[in-house]
Amino acid sequence: MSLSSTRPEPPNPSQGSGLPETDGQESAVPKRVWSSTLLQVVGRFWGAGCTFITLALLARHLDGPEFGRFTFYIAVFMLLDALADFGTGPMAVQRTATRPGELRATLVTARRIRLIAGFAGFLLLGGSALLTSEPGAVWLAIAALYPMSHALELSTVPFKNRIDWRMPVTARLMANTLRMGLVLTLYFADVRTAAPYVLATALGSSTANFMIHFAARHELRSLPGKGLPAIPWRPFLAKAAPLGMAGLAQQGYFYIDNLFVRPIAGETELGYYNASVRLLSFAIMIAQYASLSAMPWFTREHEEARLGQAVSRLGQPLFFCAALGAGLVIPHSAAVLGLIFKPEFNAAGSSLAWLLGAMAVIYFGALHLTALVSTGHTKTVSAITLLALGINVVGNALLVPRLGIEGAAIATVATETVVAITAAIALARMGVLTLAVRPLRWAAAPAAFAIAFYLSSLAT
Repeated sequence: MSLSSTRPEPPNPSQGSGLPETDGQESAVPKRVWSSTLLQVVGRFWGAGCTFITLALLARHLDGPEFGRFTFYIAVFMLLDALADFGTGPMAVQRTATRPGELRATLVTARRIRLIAGFAGFLLLGGSALLTSEPGAVWLAIAALYPMSHALELSTVPFKNRIDWRMPVTARLMANTLRMGLVLTLYFADVRTAAPYVLATALGSSTANFMIHFAARHELRSLPGKGLPAIPWRPFLAKAAPLGMAGLAQQGYFYIDNLFVRPIAGETELGYYNASVRLLSFAIMIAQYASLSAMPWFTREHEEARLGQAVSRLGQPLFFCAALGAGLVIPHSAAVLGLIFKPEFNAAGSSLAWLLGAMAVIYFGALHLTALVSTGHTKTVSAITLLALGINVVGNALLVPRLGIEGAAIATVATETVVAITAAIALARMGVLTLAVRPLRWAAAPAAFAIAFYLSSLAT
Protein backbone atom coordinates (compact mmCIF):
# COMPACT_ATOMS: atom_id res chain seq x y z
CA MET A 1 0.00 0.00 0.00
CA SER A 2 1.55 3.27 -1.07
CA LEU A 3 0.54 6.85 -1.55
CA SER A 4 0.85 8.82 -4.73
CA SER A 5 4.10 10.70 -5.10
CA THR A 6 2.22 13.85 -6.06
CA ARG A 7 -0.01 15.01 -3.25
CA PRO A 8 -3.05 17.09 -4.28
CA GLU A 9 -3.09 20.50 -2.64
CA PRO A 10 -5.53 20.71 0.26
CA PRO A 11 -8.45 23.06 -0.23
CA ASN A 12 -8.21 26.62 1.03
CA PRO A 13 -10.64 29.52 0.92
CA SER A 14 -8.67 31.59 -1.56
CA GLN A 15 -8.39 28.87 -4.16
CA GLY A 16 -11.75 27.14 -3.62
CA SER A 17 -12.50 23.87 -2.00
CA GLY A 18 -11.22 21.53 -4.63
CA LEU A 19 -14.84 20.54 -5.23
CA PRO A 20 -17.05 21.34 -8.19
CA GLU A 21 -18.17 24.93 -8.33
CA THR A 22 -21.86 25.73 -7.94
CA ASP A 23 -23.82 28.64 -9.31
CA GLY A 24 -26.34 30.88 -7.61
CA GLN A 25 -28.27 29.21 -4.84
CA GLU A 26 -27.78 25.67 -6.15
CA SER A 27 -25.66 23.38 -4.04
CA ALA A 28 -25.08 20.24 -6.05
CA VAL A 29 -23.62 17.33 -4.14
CA PRO A 30 -19.93 17.12 -5.14
CA LYS A 31 -18.99 13.93 -6.92
CA ARG A 32 -16.34 13.33 -4.25
CA VAL A 33 -19.03 13.07 -1.58
CA TRP A 34 -20.89 10.38 -3.54
CA SER A 35 -17.72 8.55 -4.61
CA SER A 36 -16.22 8.67 -1.12
CA THR A 37 -19.49 7.43 0.35
CA LEU A 38 -19.58 4.60 -2.21
CA LEU A 39 -15.95 3.70 -1.52
CA GLN A 40 -16.54 3.59 2.22
CA VAL A 41 -19.70 1.53 1.75
CA VAL A 42 -17.78 -0.96 -0.40
CA GLY A 43 -15.17 -1.20 2.34
CA ARG A 44 -17.90 -1.47 4.94
CA PHE A 45 -19.59 -4.24 2.97
CA TRP A 46 -16.36 -6.21 3.19
CA GLY A 47 -16.17 -5.49 6.89
CA ALA A 48 -19.86 -6.35 7.20
CA GLY A 49 -19.23 -9.62 5.41
CA CYS A 50 -16.48 -10.46 7.88
CA THR A 51 -18.75 -9.51 10.77
CA PHE A 52 -21.66 -11.53 9.35
CA ILE A 53 -19.42 -14.57 9.16
CA THR A 54 -18.20 -13.96 12.71
CA LEU A 55 -21.70 -13.57 14.14
CA ALA A 56 -23.14 -16.46 12.16
CA LEU A 57 -20.31 -18.77 13.26
CA LEU A 58 -20.32 -17.69 16.88
CA ALA A 59 -24.12 -17.83 17.14
CA ARG A 60 -23.80 -21.53 16.37
CA HIS A 61 -20.45 -22.15 18.06
CA LEU A 62 -20.93 -20.44 21.44
CA ASP A 63 -23.74 -21.18 23.84
CA GLY A 64 -26.39 -18.50 24.38
CA PRO A 65 -24.83 -16.71 27.37
CA GLU A 66 -21.32 -16.66 25.83
CA PHE A 67 -22.65 -15.25 22.55
CA GLY A 68 -24.58 -12.63 24.49
CA ARG A 69 -21.41 -11.79 26.44
CA PHE A 70 -19.47 -11.39 23.18
CA THR A 71 -22.02 -8.95 21.74
CA PHE A 72 -22.11 -7.07 25.06
CA TYR A 73 -18.38 -6.33 24.97
CA ILE A 74 -18.53 -5.33 21.32
CA ALA A 75 -21.11 -2.75 22.41
CA VAL A 76 -18.82 -1.63 25.25
CA PHE A 77 -16.01 -1.07 22.75
CA MET A 78 -18.29 1.23 20.75
CA LEU A 79 -18.60 3.39 23.85
CA LEU A 80 -14.84 3.31 24.42
CA ASP A 81 -14.31 4.37 20.80
CA ALA A 82 -16.47 7.43 21.42
CA LEU A 83 -14.57 8.17 24.64
CA ALA A 84 -11.20 7.93 22.85
CA ASP A 85 -12.36 10.26 20.09
CA PHE A 86 -14.11 12.69 22.45
CA GLY A 87 -14.94 15.09 19.63
CA THR A 88 -11.34 15.47 18.42
CA GLY A 89 -12.00 13.91 15.01
CA PRO A 90 -14.86 16.12 13.80
CA MET A 91 -13.35 19.17 15.52
CA ALA A 92 -10.04 18.63 13.71
CA VAL A 93 -11.92 18.48 10.40
CA GLN A 94 -14.13 21.45 11.27
CA ARG A 95 -11.06 23.51 12.30
CA THR A 96 -8.82 22.66 9.36
CA ALA A 97 -11.18 22.11 6.39
CA THR A 98 -10.62 25.73 5.33
CA ARG A 99 -7.33 26.32 7.25
CA PRO A 100 -4.87 23.65 6.11
CA GLY A 101 -1.91 25.54 7.56
CA GLU A 102 -3.10 24.65 11.08
CA LEU A 103 -3.44 20.92 10.42
CA ARG A 104 -0.07 19.73 11.71
CA ALA A 105 -0.32 21.69 14.97
CA THR A 106 -3.93 20.57 15.43
CA LEU A 107 -3.09 16.88 15.03
CA VAL A 108 -0.41 16.98 17.73
CA THR A 109 -2.83 18.31 20.31
CA ALA A 110 -5.70 16.04 19.21
CA ARG A 111 -3.47 12.96 19.50
CA ARG A 112 -2.48 13.81 23.05
CA ILE A 113 -6.12 14.14 24.06
CA ARG A 114 -6.98 10.81 22.44
CA LEU A 115 -4.17 9.00 24.22
CA ILE A 116 -5.38 10.24 27.60
CA ALA A 117 -9.02 9.43 26.82
CA GLY A 118 -8.08 5.99 25.49
CA PHE A 119 -6.12 5.24 28.64
CA ALA A 120 -9.14 6.25 30.71
CA GLY A 121 -11.18 3.72 28.72
CA PHE A 122 -8.58 1.06 29.43
CA LEU A 123 -8.81 1.74 33.14
CA LEU A 124 -12.61 1.57 33.03
CA LEU A 125 -12.96 -1.70 31.12
CA GLY A 126 -9.77 -3.46 32.10
CA GLY A 127 -10.08 -2.45 35.73
CA SER A 128 -13.74 -3.42 36.04
CA ALA A 129 -13.16 -6.78 34.31
CA LEU A 130 -10.33 -7.64 36.69
CA LEU A 131 -12.02 -6.34 39.84
CA THR A 132 -15.30 -8.17 39.16
CA SER A 133 -13.57 -11.39 38.05
CA GLU A 134 -15.46 -11.33 34.76
CA PRO A 135 -14.90 -14.54 32.75
CA GLY A 136 -11.81 -14.01 30.59
CA ALA A 137 -10.85 -10.88 32.52
CA VAL A 138 -7.19 -10.94 31.41
CA TRP A 139 -8.18 -11.23 27.74
CA LEU A 140 -10.63 -8.37 28.18
CA ALA A 141 -8.04 -6.18 29.94
CA ILE A 142 -5.58 -6.64 27.07
CA ALA A 143 -8.32 -5.88 24.54
CA ALA A 144 -9.14 -2.69 26.48
CA LEU A 145 -5.79 -1.20 25.37
CA TYR A 146 -7.08 -0.93 21.81
CA PRO A 147 -8.88 2.48 22.10
CA MET A 148 -5.50 4.16 22.66
CA SER A 149 -4.62 3.30 19.04
CA HIS A 150 -7.25 5.84 17.92
CA ALA A 151 -4.57 8.52 18.39
CA LEU A 152 -3.04 7.17 15.16
CA GLU A 153 -6.38 7.17 13.35
CA LEU A 154 -6.23 10.99 13.28
CA SER A 155 -3.81 10.61 10.37
CA THR A 156 -6.91 10.36 8.16
CA VAL A 157 -7.83 14.04 8.70
CA PRO A 158 -5.92 15.34 5.64
CA PHE A 159 -7.72 12.78 3.50
CA LYS A 160 -11.09 13.64 5.00
CA ASN A 161 -10.55 17.33 4.28
CA ARG A 162 -10.16 16.71 0.58
CA ILE A 163 -12.76 13.90 0.65
CA ASP A 164 -10.30 11.22 -0.45
CA TRP A 165 -10.98 7.92 1.33
CA ARG A 166 -8.95 5.47 -0.75
CA MET A 167 -6.14 4.93 1.73
CA PRO A 168 -8.26 4.69 4.94
CA VAL A 169 -10.67 2.26 3.28
CA THR A 170 -7.83 0.08 1.97
CA ALA A 171 -6.28 -0.10 5.44
CA ARG A 172 -9.57 -1.13 7.00
CA LEU A 173 -10.16 -3.74 4.31
CA MET A 174 -6.86 -5.36 5.21
CA ALA A 175 -7.49 -5.09 8.94
CA ASN A 176 -10.96 -6.65 8.62
CA THR A 177 -9.40 -9.53 6.73
CA LEU A 178 -6.89 -10.00 9.53
CA ARG A 179 -9.66 -9.88 12.13
CA MET A 180 -11.59 -12.54 10.25
CA GLY A 181 -8.47 -14.69 10.11
CA LEU A 182 -7.96 -14.41 13.87
CA VAL A 183 -11.60 -15.32 14.56
CA LEU A 184 -11.39 -18.34 12.24
CA THR A 185 -8.19 -19.45 13.95
CA LEU A 186 -9.96 -19.42 17.33
CA TYR A 187 -13.01 -21.09 15.83
CA PHE A 188 -11.07 -24.00 14.36
CA ALA A 189 -9.15 -24.27 17.64
CA ASP A 190 -12.59 -24.90 19.21
CA VAL A 191 -12.41 -21.92 21.60
CA ARG A 192 -15.81 -21.79 23.32
CA THR A 193 -15.58 -18.63 25.45
CA ALA A 194 -16.29 -15.06 24.39
CA ALA A 195 -13.25 -13.16 25.70
CA PRO A 196 -10.65 -14.43 23.17
CA TYR A 197 -12.97 -13.45 20.32
CA VAL A 198 -13.33 -9.97 21.86
CA LEU A 199 -9.53 -9.67 21.88
CA ALA A 200 -9.34 -10.81 18.24
CA THR A 201 -11.83 -8.06 17.31
CA ALA A 202 -9.82 -5.45 19.20
CA LEU A 203 -6.57 -6.53 17.52
CA GLY A 204 -8.16 -6.15 14.09
CA SER A 205 -9.34 -2.61 14.85
CA SER A 206 -5.97 -1.64 16.33
CA THR A 207 -4.19 -2.95 13.25
CA ALA A 208 -6.29 -0.68 11.03
CA ASN A 209 -5.25 2.40 13.01
CA PHE A 210 -1.55 1.45 12.87
CA MET A 211 -1.76 0.79 9.13
CA ILE A 212 -3.50 4.11 8.49
CA HIS A 213 -0.79 6.02 10.30
CA PHE A 214 2.01 4.11 8.58
CA ALA A 215 0.51 4.62 5.11
CA ALA A 216 -0.07 8.33 5.77
CA ARG A 217 3.49 9.08 6.89
CA HIS A 218 4.46 10.76 3.59
CA GLU A 219 1.28 12.82 3.67
CA LEU A 220 1.94 13.90 7.23
CA ARG A 221 5.56 14.91 6.51
CA SER A 222 4.31 17.08 3.64
CA LEU A 223 1.89 19.07 5.77
CA PRO A 224 2.51 22.84 6.01
CA GLY A 225 3.32 24.42 9.35
CA LYS A 226 6.47 22.43 10.16
CA GLY A 227 8.14 23.85 13.25
CA LEU A 228 4.98 25.48 14.58
CA PRO A 229 4.06 24.60 18.18
CA ALA A 230 1.02 22.47 18.92
CA ILE A 231 -2.16 24.47 19.31
CA PRO A 232 -3.20 25.12 22.93
CA TRP A 233 -5.09 22.11 24.22
CA ARG A 234 -7.51 23.93 26.51
CA PRO A 235 -9.38 25.95 23.82
CA PHE A 236 -9.34 22.97 21.46
CA LEU A 237 -10.71 20.61 24.13
CA ALA A 238 -13.28 23.20 25.18
CA LYS A 239 -14.67 23.17 21.63
CA ALA A 240 -14.27 19.42 21.16
CA ALA A 241 -15.79 18.49 24.54
CA PRO A 242 -19.42 19.21 23.54
CA LEU A 243 -18.89 17.01 20.48
CA GLY A 244 -17.21 14.44 22.71
CA MET A 245 -20.17 14.41 25.05
CA ALA A 246 -22.46 14.22 22.04
CA GLY A 247 -20.52 11.27 20.65
CA LEU A 248 -20.63 9.48 23.99
CA ALA A 249 -24.34 10.21 24.27
CA GLN A 250 -24.94 8.95 20.73
CA GLN A 251 -23.16 5.68 21.39
CA GLY A 252 -24.82 5.60 24.80
CA TYR A 253 -28.36 5.79 23.49
CA PHE A 254 -27.48 3.26 20.80
CA TYR A 255 -25.92 0.69 23.13
CA ILE A 256 -26.93 1.48 26.72
CA ASP A 257 -29.93 -0.83 26.35
CA ASN A 258 -27.38 -3.63 26.90
CA LEU A 259 -27.18 -2.54 30.54
CA PHE A 260 -30.94 -3.12 30.86
CA VAL A 261 -31.39 -6.20 28.69
CA ARG A 262 -28.49 -8.20 30.17
CA PRO A 263 -29.67 -8.21 33.84
CA ILE A 264 -33.42 -8.19 33.09
CA ALA A 265 -33.83 -10.47 30.06
CA GLY A 266 -30.60 -12.45 30.36
CA GLU A 267 -27.53 -12.94 28.21
CA THR A 268 -29.23 -15.29 25.73
CA GLU A 269 -31.92 -12.71 24.93
CA LEU A 270 -29.18 -10.08 24.80
CA GLY A 271 -27.48 -12.07 22.07
CA TYR A 272 -30.71 -12.22 20.06
CA TYR A 273 -31.26 -8.49 20.49
CA ASN A 274 -27.69 -7.51 19.63
CA ALA A 275 -27.91 -9.57 16.44
CA SER A 276 -30.78 -7.25 15.44
CA VAL A 277 -28.81 -4.18 16.51
CA ARG A 278 -25.89 -5.38 14.40
CA LEU A 279 -28.14 -5.61 11.36
CA LEU A 280 -29.33 -2.08 12.10
CA SER A 281 -25.72 -0.87 12.23
CA PHE A 282 -25.13 -2.37 8.78
CA ALA A 283 -28.31 -0.82 7.42
CA ILE A 284 -27.36 2.71 8.52
CA MET A 285 -23.80 2.63 7.23
CA ILE A 286 -24.62 4.69 4.13
CA ALA A 287 -26.09 7.41 6.35
CA GLN A 288 -22.99 7.30 8.56
CA TYR A 289 -20.49 7.45 5.72
CA ALA A 290 -22.43 10.00 3.71
CA SER A 291 -22.42 12.23 6.80
CA LEU A 292 -18.72 11.63 7.38
CA SER A 293 -17.83 12.33 3.76
CA ALA A 294 -20.03 15.43 3.58
CA MET A 295 -18.71 17.10 6.74
CA PRO A 296 -16.04 19.29 5.05
CA TRP A 297 -18.45 20.14 2.24
CA PHE A 298 -21.20 21.08 4.69
CA THR A 299 -18.73 23.35 6.49
CA ARG A 300 -17.87 25.17 3.27
CA GLU A 301 -21.50 25.35 2.13
CA HIS A 302 -22.48 26.85 5.48
CA GLU A 303 -19.97 29.64 4.94
CA GLU A 304 -21.67 30.32 1.58
CA ALA A 305 -25.18 30.23 3.14
CA ARG A 306 -26.14 27.15 1.10
CA LEU A 307 -26.27 24.53 3.85
CA GLY A 308 -30.02 23.91 3.57
CA GLN A 309 -29.74 23.11 -0.13
CA ALA A 310 -26.72 20.88 0.49
CA VAL A 311 -28.46 18.81 3.17
CA SER A 312 -31.57 18.44 1.04
CA ARG A 313 -29.76 17.35 -2.10
CA LEU A 314 -27.84 14.69 -0.22
CA GLY A 315 -30.50 13.70 2.29
CA GLN A 316 -33.66 13.42 0.21
CA PRO A 317 -32.65 10.47 -1.99
CA LEU A 318 -31.03 8.66 0.95
CA PHE A 319 -34.08 9.12 3.18
CA PHE A 320 -36.38 7.90 0.42
CA CYS A 321 -34.35 4.74 -0.23
CA ALA A 322 -34.08 3.98 3.51
CA ALA A 323 -37.82 4.34 4.05
CA LEU A 324 -38.56 2.17 1.01
CA GLY A 325 -36.14 -0.52 2.18
CA ALA A 326 -37.54 -0.53 5.72
CA GLY A 327 -41.08 -0.94 4.42
CA LEU A 328 -40.07 -3.89 2.27
CA VAL A 329 -38.11 -5.79 4.95
CA ILE A 330 -40.12 -5.21 8.16
CA PRO A 331 -42.82 -7.81 7.40
CA HIS A 332 -40.10 -10.44 7.01
CA SER A 333 -37.80 -9.41 9.88
CA ALA A 334 -38.07 -12.69 11.82
CA ALA A 335 -37.27 -14.73 8.71
CA VAL A 336 -34.23 -12.53 8.02
CA LEU A 337 -32.80 -13.21 11.48
CA GLY A 338 -33.43 -16.93 11.22
CA LEU A 339 -31.79 -17.08 7.82
CA ILE A 340 -28.65 -15.19 8.83
CA PHE A 341 -28.16 -16.76 12.25
CA LYS A 342 -30.30 -19.74 13.32
CA PRO A 343 -34.03 -20.37 13.94
CA GLU A 344 -33.86 -19.42 17.63
CA PHE A 345 -33.12 -15.84 16.60
CA ASN A 346 -36.62 -15.54 15.13
CA ALA A 347 -37.62 -14.54 18.66
CA ALA A 348 -36.08 -11.11 18.00
CA GLY A 349 -38.15 -10.51 14.85
CA SER A 350 -40.36 -7.85 16.42
CA SER A 351 -37.28 -6.08 17.79
CA LEU A 352 -35.69 -5.99 14.34
CA ALA A 353 -38.93 -4.64 12.87
CA TRP A 354 -38.85 -1.68 15.26
CA LEU A 355 -35.14 -1.14 14.66
CA LEU A 356 -35.68 -1.03 10.91
CA GLY A 357 -38.17 1.77 11.52
CA ALA A 358 -35.45 3.52 13.50
CA MET A 359 -33.11 2.99 10.55
CA ALA A 360 -35.35 5.05 8.25
CA VAL A 361 -35.47 7.86 10.81
CA ILE A 362 -31.67 7.80 11.20
CA TYR A 363 -31.22 8.53 7.50
CA PHE A 364 -33.06 11.80 8.08
CA GLY A 365 -31.53 12.64 11.44
CA ALA A 366 -27.87 11.78 10.82
CA LEU A 367 -27.36 14.32 8.04
CA HIS A 368 -29.20 17.04 9.95
CA LEU A 369 -27.08 16.41 13.04
CA THR A 370 -23.89 16.47 10.93
CA ALA A 371 -25.03 19.73 9.35
CA LEU A 372 -25.49 21.16 12.83
CA VAL A 373 -21.93 20.11 13.71
CA SER A 374 -20.65 21.86 10.57
CA THR A 375 -22.12 25.15 11.76
CA GLY A 376 -19.96 25.06 14.89
CA HIS A 377 -22.96 24.91 17.28
CA THR A 378 -21.43 22.06 19.24
CA LYS A 379 -23.25 22.88 22.47
CA THR A 380 -26.58 22.46 20.70
CA VAL A 381 -25.42 19.11 19.31
CA SER A 382 -24.39 18.04 22.79
CA ALA A 383 -27.72 19.12 24.26
CA ILE A 384 -29.66 17.16 21.64
CA THR A 385 -27.72 13.96 22.18
CA LEU A 386 -27.84 14.23 25.96
CA LEU A 387 -31.61 14.70 25.73
CA ALA A 388 -31.77 11.62 23.51
CA LEU A 389 -29.69 9.63 25.98
CA GLY A 390 -32.06 10.59 28.79
CA ILE A 391 -35.08 9.54 26.74
CA ASN A 392 -33.42 6.24 25.88
CA VAL A 393 -32.55 5.47 29.51
CA VAL A 394 -36.08 6.27 30.67
CA GLY A 395 -37.57 4.31 27.78
CA ASN A 396 -35.47 1.24 28.53
CA ALA A 397 -36.18 1.47 32.25
CA LEU A 398 -39.93 1.54 31.59
CA LEU A 399 -40.23 -0.82 28.63
CA VAL A 400 -37.60 -3.56 29.02
CA PRO A 401 -39.11 -4.97 32.27
CA ARG A 402 -42.50 -5.15 30.53
CA LEU A 403 -41.67 -5.99 26.92
CA GLY A 404 -38.14 -7.37 27.05
CA ILE A 405 -35.98 -6.79 23.99
CA GLU A 406 -38.92 -5.41 22.01
CA GLY A 407 -39.15 -2.62 24.58
CA ALA A 408 -35.49 -1.77 24.04
CA ALA A 409 -36.13 -1.49 20.29
CA ILE A 410 -39.15 0.77 20.83
CA ALA A 411 -37.02 3.02 23.03
CA THR A 412 -34.50 3.26 20.16
CA VAL A 413 -37.21 4.38 17.71
CA ALA A 414 -38.38 7.08 20.12
CA THR A 415 -34.82 8.24 20.70
CA GLU A 416 -33.88 8.53 17.03
CA THR A 417 -37.13 10.36 16.28
CA VAL A 418 -36.33 12.97 18.93
CA VAL A 419 -32.81 13.41 17.51
CA ALA A 420 -34.09 13.89 13.96
CA ILE A 421 -36.80 16.38 14.91
CA THR A 422 -34.71 18.46 17.29
CA ALA A 423 -31.75 18.65 14.87
CA ALA A 424 -34.04 19.87 12.09
CA ILE A 425 -35.62 22.44 14.42
CA ALA A 426 -32.21 23.68 15.59
CA LEU A 427 -31.11 24.19 12.00
CA ALA A 428 -34.36 25.98 11.15
CA ARG A 429 -33.88 28.39 14.05
CA MET A 430 -30.52 29.27 12.47
CA GLY A 431 -32.21 29.93 9.14
CA VAL A 432 -31.19 26.60 7.58
CA LEU A 433 -34.63 25.51 6.37
CA THR A 434 -33.97 22.06 4.95
CA LEU A 435 -37.63 21.01 4.82
CA ALA A 436 -38.49 24.08 2.73
CA VAL A 437 -36.19 22.85 -0.06
CA ARG A 438 -38.33 20.70 -2.41
CA PRO A 439 -40.63 19.58 0.46
CA LEU A 440 -42.48 17.02 -1.64
CA ARG A 441 -39.25 15.03 -1.98
CA TRP A 442 -39.02 14.79 1.80
CA ALA A 443 -42.69 13.74 1.98
CA ALA A 444 -42.12 11.03 -0.61
CA ALA A 445 -40.13 8.95 1.92
CA PRO A 446 -42.93 8.16 4.42
CA ALA A 447 -45.29 7.56 1.49
CA ALA A 448 -42.82 5.06 0.00
CA PHE A 449 -42.55 3.34 3.39
CA ALA A 450 -46.32 2.89 3.69
CA ILE A 451 -46.74 1.56 0.15
CA ALA A 452 -43.75 -0.80 0.43
CA PHE A 453 -44.91 -2.12 3.81
CA TYR A 454 -48.40 -2.84 2.48
CA LEU A 455 -47.20 -4.61 -0.65
CA SER A 456 -44.55 -6.59 1.23
CA SER A 457 -47.10 -7.66 3.85
CA LEU A 458 -49.15 -9.29 1.10
CA ALA A 459 -46.27 -11.71 0.50
CA THR A 460 -46.10 -12.98 4.09
